[in-house]
This record gives sequence, structure tokens and C-alpha cells, in this order.
Amino acid sequence: MKKHNGLKPAGKPRTLPPEKLRWQCDATDLPFETTADLKPLEGIVGQERAGNALKLGVELYGPGYNVFVCGLTGTGRMTTVEHLLHSLKPQCQPAADRCYVHNFTQPDQPRLLTLPRGKGIPFQRDMNRAIDFLAARIPQLFEGEQSQRSRSRILERYGAQEKEMLSHFSDQLKKEEFALAELSTGTAVVALVEGQPVPVDKLSELVQAGKLEGVRAGKMSDRQEQLQQQFVGIFRKTLQLQRAMNLELELLEKETASVMVDSAIEEMKEKHPGEDIARHLEDIRTSLLDNLDLFKGVKAEDEETETARRLLNVPADPFRRYRVNVALCHDDSVDCPVIVETTPNFVNVFGTIQRSYDLRGVAQADHLDLRGGSLLQADGGYLVMNALDVLLEPGVWKALKRTLVHGKLEIQSASEWFIPMGSSALKPEPIPINIKVILVGEHYLYDFMYAAEEDFKKIFKVKADFDSVMKRTPESLEQYARLVRKVCEEDALAHFHRDAVAAVIEFGSRRAGRQDKLSTRFSEIADLAREADYCRQENEKYVERKHVKKAIDARIERHNLIESRLQEMIENETILIDVAGERVGQVNGLSVYDMGDYSFGKPTRITVSTSLGRQGIINIERDADLSGKIHTKGVGILTGFLREKFAQDKPLTLDASIGFEQSYSGIDGDSASSTEIYALLSSLSGLPIQQGFAVTGSVNQKGDIQAIGGINQKVEGFFDVCRAKGLTGEQGVILPAENVTDLMLRPDVVEAVHEKKFHLYPVATVDEGIEILTGVKAGTQNSDGGFEKNTVNGLVDERLRELAQSIERFIVEAQKSKPRKRKKKKAAAKLRKKTGKKKSTRKTKKKKPR
Repeated sequence: MKKHNGLKPAGKPRTLPPEKLRWQCDATDLPFETTADLKPLEGIVGQERAGNALKLGVELYGPGYNVFVCGLTGTGRMTTVEHLLHSLKPQCQPAADRCYVHNFTQPDQPRLLTLPRGKGIPFQRDMNRAIDFLAARIPQLFEGEQSQRSRSRILERYGAQEKEMLSHFSDQLKKEEFALAELSTGTAVVALVEGQPVPVDKLSELVQAGKLEGVRAGKMSDRQEQLQQQFVGIFRKTLQLQRAMNLELELLEKETASVMVDSAIEEMKEKHPGEDIARHLEDIRTSLLDNLDLFKGVKAEDEETETARRLLNVPADPFRRYRVNVALCHDDSVDCPVIVETTPNFVNVFGTIQRSYDLRGVAQADHLDLRGGSLLQADGGYLVMNALDVLLEPGVWKALKRTLVHGKLEIQSASEWFIPMGSSALKPEPIPINIKVILVGEHYLYDFMYAAEEDFKKIFKVKADFDSVMKRTPESLEQYARLVRKVCEEDALAHFHRDAVAAVIEFGSRRAGRQDKLSTRFSEIADLAREADYCRQENEKYVERKHVKKAIDARIERHNLIESRLQEMIENETILIDVAGERVGQVNGLSVYDMGDYSFGKPTRITVSTSLGRQGIINIERDADLSGKIHTKGVGILTGFLREKFAQDKPLTLDASIGFEQSYSGIDGDSASSTEIYALLSSLSGLPIQQGFAVTGSVNQKGDIQAIGGINQKVEGFFDVCRAKGLTGEQGVILPAENVTDLMLRPDVVEAVHEKKFHLYPVATVDEGIEILTGVKAGTQNSDGGFEKNTVNGLVDERLRELAQSIERFIVEAQKSKPRKRKKKKAAAKLRKKTGKKKSTRKTKKKKPR
């Protein structure tokens, strides 16, 4: 390391007082003694922007004005949506009842009946009663004395006509020695030989046996064929008589049943007026009178068949086609339905077509197998679902998009989306619906759908964005206290003393990441309240501040295993971190480890080495493919800073490699860019950096220090390392001045600063930071473009100038050596010309290095 004499010392740096390190809620400002003095919180808190957007989406009716609610989990999005929908009580048009009935012309396309609100169930009940009444009464009519007497007269009349025709034919056969006999092929005319019936094909055997003359046998055969033809004609006439008799019996049955059927249908029309209902009732009237056999009883099943039918759930109702399926019904309430679908799979949202199986195992379905989902239940109102679940469940988003675009719901079997060959043959009539869908999800889901799905922006025109923080005001402090009161009431917790409430509010401020903000992730606040009550002893009446602190410490202990392991490795010097002494080109940077449910900070050693060259700043992490895009950008800004400040009168001719020591995973973010500049300035100037400091902060090309995230975790992480290795009073953290209002440090860190064992230095420029790290004045720029002598910037400028001059001398010397080489070549050529020797073309072998 170079020794510099006569260096100009830096001035005394500005440090932060303890009161700037943490905002403390004064419990005496809370206007209550315990939460028992408060009313529970009602409504939403800190989400005015999202509430106004949600109100617009709820109250503005128009195509596509569905709502996408975005924000972090735990900010009360779902609770806020439900509360707002119930509190606004929007004036929506009440939805009608929807019923599916059998389609008598196209049985595979069940018809939709739209009934006035609240009339679906009465219509179903009245139809069931009418069918059951007819099923019981019509068979009684058929078995009545008058009906049986009319039926007997018809049977006797047609029976007498048939008997008369057969009697005349039988007499004719008897005269001609023929008769009718039952053969295996049916009834036929046979000959009588000696009083015994003989089929025609047996006559030849009698002739051979000498029992019948051949001439007579031939005549009998011819006559038998003629009589057989005559018998066929008579048989056809008897069939005609039977058809006429059946028709007359059918007309008799219709006439007998029509009075009762007409009475039931007309009564239904009077109770349930409507053109569509009247048309359906007329179809039922026609079908009932055309299928009167249904009323004549069903043949009793044997025990095996009945058991199989019961196990397979096969319906045995012969009047199933006349029943009514109420897909959507309402009571007397006119409030808009608000349905929160917690499991938005295809069946739950859109309904399905259930299938039953007959005794042969064949699947079948009809209008009674249609089942509506939450989308139908929310008709005329609002359906709230989780956006991620909607996108992950197969087929749900695609079907939802179609429904919202066309305004019609088609109930389909879920198997149609996954197994097209096994889909149901039913195609129910679509249901026109008027609904607003509210999806709740993260920002990235909204951005992804907006960019990837063309129809998304057309059907979700309202975005309600939930914020994760709110302003800290006296009103918001009271709302926090009332939130704790609400949790105490709902979970039967002990009431909180106002000191404990103040501790909860301070926790909310730390989670917000700013002293003037409070977190709106109320699920975490509620969890803290429950855990604080858990830490209370049975003999303690109220939850105190100590219980809240114990709950916070216990929560950290449950999640900080990796942090403890890293701290142990630093204490054992497996990971090398210096918190004392000084070194050139080495600075302690600060990193945040985000584990998802827990984040913490730890120092990381950053080193820089410089030399003569032209490659500029080399990012070792990028060359090792460990640097993220933002970190790579931050390293690139370093070159811009050097050009802006030191390369106005000379070129930058250096190689500088920057690396995070003992880093074996990816690095991203630009919060270490100022740290890398300090290490680079130290390496160029030769000035050592005090190792008791850690640095964080982003930087721009002008040398301004910019705010970063995770400031509390970073400061506490370095403090833990310094405390483990021994606090000397010379240690501290250099942080951006813009991050001072973000400080909500642990009480032990604030106490160490109060005792002057630890310090925090806010800086706004690189010059301020380098003075603290080196103790040497940064140095201002002169009018001629140079910097003050014996300052950090002056030494850096001199070093860069030396590097530029060195590389210039190197280039000049290289150019001078080229003419000497050309002269040697010319002399060798002249010598070969005089001696007549040719230039050797043999390649010389290169010596292998030992």
C-alpha cells in the first residue's frame, strides 16, 4: 500500500441520533385504557383507492365491467370485497327462476322455462302433485264399473264378429273333411282321414300304406291349399278387427282419462300463467293421453332386478319425463346474491350433467340430471373467486370467458372438457345470465392476463388495486386498535392494554417499511394479536407490551434458522468479515436474504483490484453467471461515474475486477453499487478503508446516493455481527439519507446507538461516504478540471492519469520497435541475394515449456 503524507483530513461526519432510528407509538396518545373500551372495527381500512374502484365496478352496469381485485395477500381483499358488496346494497335487477323440462319434440335438448322470481319451486311442487294425482286416479277410472262395462261391450262385439267368421269357416271345413290344427309352424288347415287330422305332407305315406287312394289324396292336397289361402284371408280380417278393437279401446281410455287430464292441465295453467309454460303443459297433455299404458301399472320386479336397480341408482319413476328440474330458485328476498366460490372447479362454477346407469350399465341422462353451479346461483348479482384458482382449474377460464362474452351459460358435463368421447348427448338450452364476476389475485396475474389474453381487457375493465400500506394518522392508529378489539372478540382473546396496542402499531409500521406508514396486511396483525395472547400467563388479565415483544421474538425464532447458521459461520470465521482494522480495496457490503416468510440482512465482503488495461470494470459475478440484470446495470453505472468525474481530460485505461467474496449463489439488485464505488476509489487511491463500517446504497452516474430497500434488516444484520465480535464504538453503517424515514430498528440497536457503541451515517453523495470510510477529504474539482491535492479524488485522478500515461508510453515504444524489425528483414534479404541462398521455408518447432 502506498504511503501518502500530508493528506487532508475529512470533517466530522454526521450521525443519526437515536430518536431518528425508530418511531415509537406513545401509548398515552391512545384514547383508551384497554381494548375493552373500544368498538370492534367494521368496514375496510386504508383502501380508499381500491374501494372507489370496486364501487365503480359494482354500480356501473355495462358490458365488460367485471372487476379484478389485485394486491398482496393478507391485505383483506376478500373480506373487503364481501363487506363492500353487502354494505353498498346495489340495486340490481332481480333474477328469475330457471327450470329445465323435457323436450317432447327433441328429447336430447331439454327446454328452459323462465318463471317469475320465487315461482320455480311452487311450479315443480304443483306439477309433481298433478302427475302423482293422475297416476293414482286414472288407473281407478280404468278399473271402474262404467269403464269396465264399456270395455266389455267392445270386447264382446268384436269377439262375436271374429267368432262368427271362424264358425262359418269351421263348418265349411267339416263338410269337406278338413279341420284347423295347431302345428309347429302355426295354425293350418289339415285333412281328416278316418276322423283323424293328417297334414298334407303325410298323405303320400297313407297312399303307400294302402289306406288312401292316390286320386283322392291328390284332390285333398289341392283343396287344402285353397282352404289354406281362404284361412289366411279370414285371419287377416280378424287382425283388422283386433286393430279396430284396440283403437276403439284406446279412444275409450282417452275419453275416460281426458276429463281428469284436462282438469289437471287447466288447473296448472291457471296457477302458472305464461306462454312458454302453457306450451309445455299442452305437450304434457298430448303425451299423457298418448301414453296411457303408463297408468296401467308396472310389472313387479323380481328381487335380483330390484336390488340391482337400487345399487345402480336407476330411476324407476315411469313419469320422470313430466317432472320439473328447478335449476335456480329464489325466496322472497330481493337482495343481490353475493356468492363467494372458494373451490372454483368446473363443476362448482358451471354445474354439470349427472349420469345414471341402467341395469345393463349403459349411461343415460335427462333433464332432471342437470345441475347448476355458483355462476347460475349468482345470476343477477356477484360471483367472487380467486383468480389463481380460476386459471389453474382445467377448463374454468375458457368457459368463464365464453359465458361473460356471450352472456349465456351452457350447462355441460365436465367430462366434455377432458374426455370428449365420454360426453353426454344432452345439449340443454342456454341460460341468459346477468352477472358481475370479481376475481381476486396478485398484480402479476393481472399483468399476465392483460398481455396474454385478448378478451381479458374486454371483460375485466375495472382494476381495484389494494395497497399494502396506509398513512399513519391518528385515525389509522384508532383503526388499528379497533382491529385488535375485533380479533379479541372473534377469537375470545384477553383484551390488550394500550401499551400492547402501541407495540402492535409499531410492528405494523416496521412491516410497512416507513415511519410514516402502517401495514395494511391485517392478517399478520391479527396473527400477532393471537400469538401475543398465547404468550400471556393465566394469572395476567390483559395482554401487555412484553407479551407482544415475546410473540415477535418467538416468530423470528421460528423462521431464522438459516440466519442463525450464517451468523454462526461468521462468528467461526468460516465466512470472513472484518469489523475492525483497515484495508485497501475492501468494503463490507450489506445483503438481504429473502426466504419468503422471513427476510434478514448479513454483511458481505466486496473487493476490487485494479491494474493497467483497457477492459474497464469487470463484473466477476456476471462472468460467473451469478449476476442479475439489476446488479449488472449497477456495475455498468460505475463506468459512467468514472467517465463523468475523472475522464474529461484523459481516457480511462484500467482493468478493475469487482467481486463478492464467498458468494456462491445469484446476486441481484443495485444496493451495492455505492459500496463497489468506494472499494474502487480505495484501490485506485491506495487509501485504506476502515473495516468497522458497512455500506449500502444505490448510486447514479452523477455520484448521488439513492434509496434502497430492506434498510432495517441490513443495519440489524451488521449490528449482530459487530456485537458478536465485540462492539468498539467505531463501527457503524453508512446508508442513503433518503432511507432515514424508513428506519424502524430493533430496540437493542437503538440502545447501542444511544450508548455510542454503534453509529449510523446518512450520506447523499459518494464524496460524503468516501470521507467517512477513509477519514480523508474527498476533494473538490478545480477550474482547470483537476482535483485538490492530497484528497481522495486527487489521488484517484493522479492514478488514472498515471495509467493513461503508462499505456501511452507503452504504445509509443511498441511502435518504435516495428521499424527496427523491418530493417533487419531488409538486410537479411540483401545477404541472401548476394550469396544466392533461398529463404528457408522449414518451420521451426516451438519448444515445449517444461
